[in-house]
This record gives sequence, C-alpha cells and structure tokens, in this order.
Amino acid sequence: MEISIWVSVLSILLCFFASGSGSIDDFHRPFPIVEPDPGHTKLRLSSEGLEAISRITTPIAAVAVIGPYRSGKSFLLNQLLSLSCYKGFGVGHMRDTKTKGIWVWGTPLEMDIDGVKTSVFYLDTEGFESVGKSNVYDDRIFALASVMSSVLIYNLPETIREADISRLSFATELAEEFYGRVKGQDVAFEPAKLLWLIQRDFLQGKSVQEMVDEALQHVPNTDGDKNIDQVNQIRDSLAIMGSNSTAFSLPQPHLMRTKLCDMNDDELDPLYVKKREQLKELVASVIRPKIVQGKTLNGKEFVSFLEQILEALNKGEIPSTGSLVEIFNKGILERCLKLYTERIGKLGLPLSEESLHNAHERFRAEAMKAFDEQHFGHHHAQRSVMKLGEDIKEAYKNVIIANEYQSAKLCEALYTRCEDKMDQLQVLKLPSMAKFNAGFLQCNQSFEQECVGPSKANYEQRMMKMMGKSRALFIKDYNHRLFNWLVAFSLVMVVVGRFIIKFILIEMAAWVLFIFLETYTRMFWSAESLYYNPVWHFIVSTWETLVYSPLLDLDRWAIPISCLVAVWILYLRCCGRRKRGSRWLLPLYNTHKGGSNRPRSD
Repeated sequence: MEISIWVSVLSILLCFFASGSGSIDDFHRPFPIVEPDPGHTKLRLSSEGLEAISRITTPIAAVAVIGPYRSGKSFLLNQLLSLSCYKGFGVGHMRDTKTKGIWVWGTPLEMDIDGVKTSVFYLDTEGFESVGKSNVYDDRIFALASVMSSVLIYNLPETIREADISRLSFATELAEEFYGRVKGQDVAFEPAKLLWLIQRDFLQGKSVQEMVDEALQHVPNTDGDKNIDQVNQIRDSLAIMGSNSTAFSLPQPHLMRTKLCDMNDDELDPLYVKKREQLKELVASVIRPKIVQGKTLNGKEFVSFLEQILEALNKGEIPSTGSLVEIFNKGILERCLKLYTERIGKLGLPLSEESLHNAHERFRAEAMKAFDEQHFGHHHAQRSVMKLGEDIKEAYKNVIIANEYQSAKLCEALYTRCEDKMDQLQVLKLPSMAKFNAGFLQCNQSFEQECVGPSKANYEQRMMKMMGKSRALFIKDYNHRLFNWLVAFSLVMVVVGRFIIKFILIEMAAWVLFIFLETYTRMFWSAESLYYNPVWHFIVSTWETLVYSPLLDLDRWAIPISCLVAVWILYLRCCGRRKRGSRWLLPLYNTHKGGSNRPRSD
C-alpha cells in the first residue's frame, strides 16, 4: 500500500515537471499562434506557436487560408500538406467553428525558391461570420492573415458575394500603401498574393476567372449609395492588383462531405484529386519568402514582425492600414527626428531668436525631406508626417528653453562684469573722466557684441539703468574729489619745491594754485560755483591730459613713477652733488647774504 502511494506521488511529480518545461518535443502537429481574448474581440499571441516558428533559421514564407466558417479551410490545408484529418488540422463536423484564432502546422515544408532554401508554414484561420463574434474580430483575423502570409487563399464556396468583395478592402489598402511605392525602392512588406479559390459542385458555365472579373465590375449606383461607392472603389483597387491575384476552381471531393476524413484518394473524385495537385503546383509557383523592409525573415524575426502587427491591429477599435503604416514608419520617424536633434544640437547656444528660427526651419526641412524619401504609405502616411512635425516642434521648444537659459546666463555674466567694472571706476585713486568714459564705452561695446539671444533686450534695459546711475554718481563725486586732490597736490608741490628740489618757480606755482582754490571757494561760499569757472575747466583739461591717455595711466603707474622720481632725486642730492660740486642749472635758494668768500681769520 505504501509502495503504491509513493509510486503515485512520483508519477504526479514527473507529470508536473514535464508540464512545467517550456520546450516542445513534437512539432509534427498544429499549434495556435494567435488566440482570441475572452471577449472574442481582440487577439493575443500564443507561446506554443511562437516557439514552433522561432526555431527556424532559414527564410520563412507562409500560406494562409481564409474564408467563411464551415467552408472546408482546415480540410483544404490538410490536403495541401498531404495529411489526414486525424494527424493534421482539426476538422469540425458541427455547425460551430472548430479553429479558434490562427493555427500553424509546426513542421514547415522545405522548398527551394529561386535558389534560396525556404521554410513554408501553412496557417489555418478562424472562419468568418460564425456565431458569438463581432465583425471587428473577423476583420482582425483577416488583416493579420493578409499581413503575415506570402500567399492568401481566399476559400469561397460556390460563388463570390458582395460581402467577400468588401472584406478585401484591407488587402487593397495594403497594396496601395506598401506595394504601390516607386519601383526600385524597398517596401515595408509585400502584400500576400491573393488566390481566389472557389469550390463548387458544378464546373459548367462561367470559368472562375470570369466570375472574378464579373464580381470586380462596377455596380451601378444611380441613388448615390455610399456603401456601393465604397465597394466600387475596392473593385477598382482589386483590378489594379490584377498581377497580384489569381483565380482557381476546385470541385467538391465527394458528395458525402461528412465522411471525407475517412476516405483515401482513390475514393475521392478523380477530377478533384487532379485539380488539388494543380493547386499545390500553383501555390508552390507563386510563393515567395516573406520580405519586410527589404530583407527576408527567419523565425525570430518573423515572430517580432508578428508582435508589431498585432500591436497595431489591437491598437484601435477596428484594424486599419493607417495603424500599420505608423508601425513601419516608427523607425523612420525616430531616425529623422534624430537627424533634426543632432543638427540643431551642434549649434553653439545662445543664438539670436532669428538665427535659431532660421536654423530650425532649415533642419526641419532636411528631416522632412529624409522622411519623404523613406516613408511607407501613400495616403495614410500623412499621420506619420504630422507626428514627425509635432515631435520636431517639441524638440524645438526644448531648444528654445535651452537658448533662453544660455542667453540669460551669458548676459548675466556680462552684466555682472560691467557692474564690477563700474564699481572699480567709482573708486579710482586719481579721478579721471577720460578713464571712466573709456571703461564705460568698453563695457557697452563688449555687452552689445557678446550678449546674444532672447535675454538681450531685457539685459540691455538693466545695463542702461546701471550705467546711467554709475555715470551720474561718478560725475557727482568727480569735481569734489578732483578739488581735494588739487589742494593736496598744491601743498605737496610747495614742500617739494622748497625742501626737496629747491626750485622756487615750482613752489610759487603751487602756492598760486593753492591760494586760488582756497580763496575762490571762500569768496563764493561753495566749491560748486568753482566748477562753472573757465579756469576750472582749463585745470580739469590739463589734469585729464596728465592723468590718463592711451599711452599712460597714472592711476595705475602713479606710485611706481613717484618712487622712481624720489629715488632719482635722492641720487642727485647725494651722489651728483659730490661729483659736480654745488653748481645747479636752476636758480636755487642762496643762503649766503653777501661778502667775501675768504676764510675767516682768527
């Protein structure tokens, strides 16, 4: 008893680990690759089918069969694969649909197509118009099959109905958007070859091609019905796709349709067997590897392509060619936007608003031109163009903000530098209007030349206010400081002329200047009245000439020059007098009152 319990436990564990493994051992069976969601409105991927496809390393081609439910699609696929109903795709004999979503036969057929080894998968799709589904779901199934496959077999019983024509609107839009590009350029992907397969019990009368041609003829629309106009437009598009479509008829294999799965080829209608083999040859002749954006796809690339398409189809309420165009233009949009951002990112900010706008327009035109040369789609690409324009606009807004920041940063630095310069000029050791004006002009010129961008106007106003205040303050203190300097200078020159140089003319001139400055202010009560005197203007002009010039700035060199002059005078007083005696070229003070120079006798 205990042994049996342990055996049961081990069996359960082995089953658990076997089921938990993510690999598939037997690929010789059908797998779902796309399944409906619980609401039966949208599609989702199935990991089993994707694993069966991902393992393929050679180029892939797919043959998909679509059509109404209960029309024999699964049986037809088994016939094309030479499989029985019990080994191949499941065949239902009830009124409900057997296949849900899209299924793939796990073992592809290996074919040599134009010298390229190609793995051909066969896809079975859920039938249209079954109970419990929305039309949107049918549209998604049809759209996905149209995009995935290289050959799309439209399996129709008996004849072609108006609804069958309407359902092809998606395929015609794909042909117009992707396959209808300029010859010689890569396309996003080639739409599937459309094979009209009509199964009927009779072969007399019109041929299948005549039936297709007749179905594609315009329907009179005297009442202006929009639905008829729309279907007529689809007919026109299908007529243009004539080289991309083929018609084929297939008789019924046997009158006992419910027992077909139990019959061998020798029990089937010989004409059916013959036409079936011709159909195989026809499919093999028109099939080509799936090409997406100029290159063939292996298994992993095909799965990635499928994920993109399914995302686009599930994006909106109904599948649209426009959503597929957006998917394929997404990479081109990113490259063109990157081209714009790289171009405008190389600009040295800040720039003037006009220069930045002109550069933006130039780079925008380059990006739009690049997109126009590479984009997919004729009619629905307009949305992608608008998206690129919006993305460029957003990028430009960021550049404008960066330009404003850099402009404010630069102008603030220039403003601060000029403000410091004005503060330095306010405290000159030797006040000089000429030096202040030179600094004032230099600040103005450097600010005008270097400050650029949108912040310039604002900082220009601040500069005008700051410079005006600095100038007014300097002028207000200038005369008063110069007056004090001249008084001090006159007293210094009195001392120098009397005791150091002992040159009476220098002393007299210094006394005259000192007396004039002191007596004038005493006579007229204030120094301000002196500043309007012509003599004062002459003094100021002389002072400005001596203190500041392009060659000499006494405010900087006054102390070194004074030290050198003092050293030179001391040298002359100490050393020069010994060598040349007491002879001076200039009239000096004479301390001898007269009399003989003879030595006194005792």
